[in-house]
Amino acid sequence: MLANGATLEYKEKDGAGEFKDLPGLKEIPDIGVEPEKVDNTCLTDPHKMYEAGIGDLPDMVYKFKYDNTQADSPYRLMRKAQEAGKVLSFKETMKDGTTTEFDAEISVKRTGGGVNGAIDFELTVFVQSDLVITDPA
Repeated sequence: MLANGATLEYKEKDGAGEFKDLPGLKEIPDIGVEPEKVDNTCLTDPHKMYEAGIGDLPDMVYKFKYDNTQADSPYRLMRKAQEAGKVLSFKETMKDGTTTEFDAEISVKRTGGGVNGAIDFELTVFVQSDLVITDPA
């Protein structure tokens, strides 16, 4: 499946309102938990024995088209949320209808550019909740 058609929406954490789309999404990150490999070898084991430890959610970076022309531009909205230290709720929806919801602190960075190079902004999310994945109907 292609990434084309994926969307990212946000709302205030624990807010009763609807999710709002963040237009201009260009890239989505890998999503998943990477459990640590824990050595639990006994002296009688013929080789090392491991167990899956607690998971580590890596920083996830979403890439967007840079646009700061309006008060509701994603770059401006996310930058202001970062400056306020807000934790936001996010909902990523894939083309097939699979959704992933999570709460996260954020960091915003505008990328550089050059001749014929598009300027983007990167939204890095530091997940503060479980990932809630909902399969399509």
